[in-house]
Amino acid sequence: MKEKAEKAETAEKEPPLRVMLVDDHEVVRGGIKALIQSTDDIIVTAEAGSVREAIDEADRTRPDVVVMDVRLIDGSGIEATREIRTRHPKTRVIMLTSFADDEALFSSIMAGASGYVLKQVKSGELIRAIRSVGRGESLLDPAVTNSVLERLRKGKHLLRDEKLARLSPQEERILTLVADGRTNREIGEELNLAEKTVKNYVSSILSKLEVARRAEAAAYLARHTTTPGTNE
Repeated sequence: MKEKAEKAETAEKEPPLRVMLVDDHEVVRGGIKALIQSTDDIIVTAEAGSVREAIDEADRTRPDVVVMDVRLIDGSGIEATREIRTRHPKTRVIMLTSFADDEALFSSIMAGASGYVLKQVKSGELIRAIRSVGRGESLLDPAVTNSVLERLRKGKHLLRDEKLARLSPQEERILTLVADGRTNREIGEELNLAEKTVKNYVSSILSKLEVARRAEAAAYLARHTTTPGTNE
């Protein structure tokens, strides 16, 4: 009986997450690799130090998750992310950077990244981030997104934009709440709408902005928002 139970447990155990590390500093890759090797559910299957290598290695190994440096020796990790996500939609990407850069955050989300964390992140948090993204969840470091949300909370002036102009006033209100991290249920309670109605509005917003995910819509709004009295 014990042997059967052990076999059943082995059969039910999910295969480890396969991760590719992309950073042009070998020491950084080595540190993250050592961290991952201390787990029993994540393995490093490939490494790369440039945009070209990252794309080639992703083609060769088809990783579940890519931990991607924003700045690489021959270009941007954002470019590599866009290409990898186009070729391999099931591969998830976490952007790793030393700097909290709003523009890089927006660009990363629009390129299809699922997460964006700072290199100063604690080791346990990075492992949790990899696992979360591997499960298909989105993850954005609060330290990076705070300034974006603050701009929206202070009051917004939308820059002239063809796609945002397609939205109705109600859709604009809903998009602002989406960018504030509200769920469909919370938005419905705020605007006295049924949750299903909010879901339909969100689908319409994504279609009009020509994006696939809520995070992309939020990033699009933030990119075309200025705080009153400033040029930012």
